[in-house]
Amino acid sequence: MKRSTLESVYRKYMPEVYRYLRTLCGDDAAAEDLVQETFYRAYVHLENYKDEKVKPWLFRVAYNAFIDLKRKERRSIISSDDFFHRLPDDDRKGPESVILQKEEQNMLMAWILRLPELQKQAVILYDIHQFSYQESADIMGITLSHFKILLFRARQQLRKNRERNDQDER
Repeated sequence: MKRSTLESVYRKYMPEVYRYLRTLCGDDAAAEDLVQETFYRAYVHLENYKDEKVKPWLFRVAYNAFIDLKRKERRSIISSDDFFHRLPDDDRKGPESVILQKEEQNMLMAWILRLPELQKQAVILYDIHQFSYQESADIMGITLSHFKILLFRARQQLRKNRERNDQDER
């Protein structure tokens, strides 16, 4: 990858990398710092780039930068955020349906953020950022079967939370 190519990759993927990191750390300033760290590491390690798909490679670099930051802080830095853009849109576009959809998004994201760390990563990469199973497993540095197990368990827990919530509303 040449320098001019890295610049075009930055312009193309920076917003997605930022959203991913923002979702992980829950802090705008930390996400901006991690984006810079991600692209710095990408530049430094260009010689290790082996013509893989660029986006999963960048997300892997971003994930590693986040993990390094988390290890330094020795505490969880993930906080609730209202980011979950893949929920189906409601055909009714009235103010009430928009508010209900936003509440549902917030509740779902809160449930996701309470999952164990690896399950949370699996849901964020696959369901929110729409990576394939293999790309998500590669980003996390785990086997494909381990990734599928994590995603299955995370979805099971999210379903249980939804069922409990639906029963509480009755």
